[in-house]
Amino acid sequence: MIGSKFVKSALVSASVLALAACSGSEPADTGTLVLHRGNNAEPLSLDPHRASGTWENNIIGDMFMGLFTEDPNGEPVPGIAESWTTSEDGLTWTFSLREANWSDGEPVTASDFVFAWRRISNPDTGAPYVSLLFPIAGVEQSSRGEIDPSEIGVRAIDERTLEVTLVNPAPYLPGLLTHYTTFPMPDHVIAEHGDEWIRPENIQTNGAFRLVDWRTNNYVHLVRNEQFFDNANTCLDEVYFYPTVDNSAAGRRVRNGELDLNMEFPGQQLEFLRREIPDYVRVHPFMGTVYFSINTTMDQFSDPQVRNALGMAIDREFIANEILRAGQPPAYAFVPPGVANYDSGVRASWADIPVEERRETAREILEAAGYGPDNPFRFEYAYRATGDNPRIAPVVQNDWSAIADWVQPELIVSDTQIHYDNLRAGAFEVADGGWIADYNDAYNFLFLAEFRSVPMNYPRYNNPDYDALVTAANSEQDLERRSAMMAEAEQMMIDDMPFIPIVYYVNKNLVSPRVTGWEDNLVNIHRSRYLCFADAETDAG
Repeated sequence: MIGSKFVKSALVSASVLALAACSGSEPADTGTLVLHRGNNAEPLSLDPHRASGTWENNIIGDMFMGLFTEDPNGEPVPGIAESWTTSEDGLTWTFSLREANWSDGEPVTASDFVFAWRRISNPDTGAPYVSLLFPIAGVEQSSRGEIDPSEIGVRAIDERTLEVTLVNPAPYLPGLLTHYTTFPMPDHVIAEHGDEWIRPENIQTNGAFRLVDWRTNNYVHLVRNEQFFDNANTCLDEVYFYPTVDNSAAGRRVRNGELDLNMEFPGQQLEFLRREIPDYVRVHPFMGTVYFSINTTMDQFSDPQVRNALGMAIDREFIANEILRAGQPPAYAFVPPGVANYDSGVRASWADIPVEERRETAREILEAAGYGPDNPFRFEYAYRATGDNPRIAPVVQNDWSAIADWVQPELIVSDTQIHYDNLRAGAFEVADGGWIADYNDAYNFLFLAEFRSVPMNYPRYNNPDYDALVTAANSEQDLERRSAMMAEAEQMMIDDMPFIPIVYYVNKNLVSPRVTGWEDNLVNIHRSRYLCFADAETDAG
């Protein structure tokens, strides 16, 4: 963290004035330190129980803090938890909480965590991401209405002591507890305002910043939370998040000084940007996978062989090297390289066969399934309107059409929020998507294929053998055996191909050299409380 007490600069940055002019916001007062962040997409919700996107996480994680939080390198470190103990069997964790307040001065207590975890476990909340908390005893059953939320494995021993009971040992729990689904909620605010608690005039937060304005498709405006326990080490006074769907335009805004950073840029611009603004370009390995989901509930996609035919026809090397062009490795498995305690060797059985031969095999598979000139194989491919996705779509359309002229994919484009709503609802045939690690463990990828993870299991993949193997692996405390069992499960899933892995992510950020405190990291999480400006004056003491 930034370690000294800040004295404000006497000048307002040119970027503050430029963004105020183009966004319709009022210029910041002279002396305030204001960060302008490009943020990929418009948030669907800032309620931690109703959000599901990384662009929402960027904002929510600036406003709230859980038991653990991320350090500048993206590693889990204590947040509201000051210390903790773990039972010998690894199933009971007891957390001692630090003294911390909500932004209205009310104390953050263990009961705020109990309230929040019962709320997300309640099926009436409609939390799309509740399956992430299934390692906590009773959450899965509560989310299905089988038990009352009051019966889940979390209780407040006293105001500053929280006990959590797990279904199985979870060595990854500190990483999981950095995720916004596990954040405390201000019970006293929600009791008064209900679902309107998230509005700027109502919300109270326990993180470094609080929400003061949200103008749809324009910006989200946060200001410093003076009640934050580490406020003395927070540099910035205000943060604006802008939905930057057009990353080329966002790149120009960064170069022009209108944005201090943007969390994406087109890969085909990498060489130009490295030539024109080399100090801005940040490319780094990223723990995530770009993949396509196939709706396995549809008759035409119920056969794993048919799904494999679609997977083997795609030229991943061309997509990585000619379309994306930022060092993304082609993906033939779901879990990306670099995940802790996981050296799987998982790979699609046809991965090393030349793509032309694979397409011949794909044609034979589809003919055996009854498709041909008199029965064309028609399906819709839905993709997001953001980033490089519109450039990938016609490439994969051509790849599938190259199987045979009677393979006829139709392209469907949607805004990101609508696209993911359709995925969660199962209202798609084949669709693009991406998964970014919430914590550094293979299970954070493999849980997506468990049937109990619907709606996050977009394909509705249902393989009881897979589910049983993942469950058994999660009960295994020997990390080497656990890794081998997880790898066996992943190979089973890849052989069934409900997801088609395409490439592994890399970070592609543009960050002004004026911004300090930014550290490239595997999870691409950069909390604003760690950021400052090189020209901000500090007190030597």
